[in-house]
Amino acid sequence: MRKLIIQIPCFNEEETLPITLADLPREVAGFDVVEWLVIDDGSTDSTVEVALANGVDHIVRMKRNSGLAKVFMAGLDACLKRGAAVIVNTDADNQYCADDIPALTAPVLAGRADIVVGARPISEIPHFSPIKKMLQRLGSWAVRVASNTEIPDAPSGFRAISRDAALRLNVLSEYTYTIETIIQAGRAGMAIQSVPVRVNEDLRPSRLVKSIPSYVKRSLITIARIFMTYKPLRFFMVPGLVFFGVGVLVGLRFVYFFAIGEGAGHIQSLILTAILLLVGVQLALFGLLAELIGNNRKMLEDVQSRIRRMDLERCEVDSPEAP
Repeated sequence: MRKLIIQIPCFNEEETLPITLADLPREVAGFDVVEWLVIDDGSTDSTVEVALANGVDHIVRMKRNSGLAKVFMAGLDACLKRGAAVIVNTDADNQYCADDIPALTAPVLAGRADIVVGARPISEIPHFSPIKKMLQRLGSWAVRVASNTEIPDAPSGFRAISRDAALRLNVLSEYTYTIETIIQAGRAGMAIQSVPVRVNEDLRPSRLVKSIPSYVKRSLITIARIFMTYKPLRFFMVPGLVFFGVGVLVGLRFVYFFAIGEGAGHIQSLILTAILLLVGVQLALFGLLAELIGNNRKMLEDVQSRIRRMDLERCEVDSPEAP
């Protein structure tokens, strides 16, 4: 039996959750069963009661507010244990059009993709400010460079994930899962596709974008972290070469004055040369060390996915009634 589970991370969503659930399908082409799962991120309102009253099949409750990234991973684990062949992640604020779920899951069902990301019409969304639209494009570009994928809307949380891909994903960020999962999947050789999706009317302000300055700050930090984590050699080597090159030029300048007998008046150039060369070499060494650490991380991720797969198989043997 092929099961689709639609997971919805929630934090104090008692007002918007009923609208989101009312649009979710109970039948999707290619699946025998469609179930809904809500991950409650320590809500202090009636989110859980509202979810149960509106037909949600599974509830995962976090003991405290843990953040979107951890909630997303908790949802994947819960969906896998409940026998999901494909997992669709969507938001509780009804941002994404649920009628596009069949289009989202089709490439996974056909075996053409491990992960499918819904691409929103960013330029046409009226409640997105110009700065937010610009940062969305900038962030997506950074993700494409770091992951070697062609995903036009990397921050989109509307995505379909195959069982195998869910077993291999591992999110370290505490802010959001959207960017890191794409980069990780791309570097792991998973097949990632994007399909255009529609969006609904804005029901509430974004929880991740509390203010434009905060969003700009977080976006720039995230982009820098992407390159530092996933392209460390380039991130450190490029500025290292710049410092080293400038140091060489300043050193040649000192050599020139020394050759014409005026070196005593340019000792500061010699000191600056030593500092610039030292900084350049150190940055290059940081890049090499970070690259080695990155290779070690890949091996650890592979080991973790194998352990998760073995644990899941053990759970399925212990619970033969699970599909």
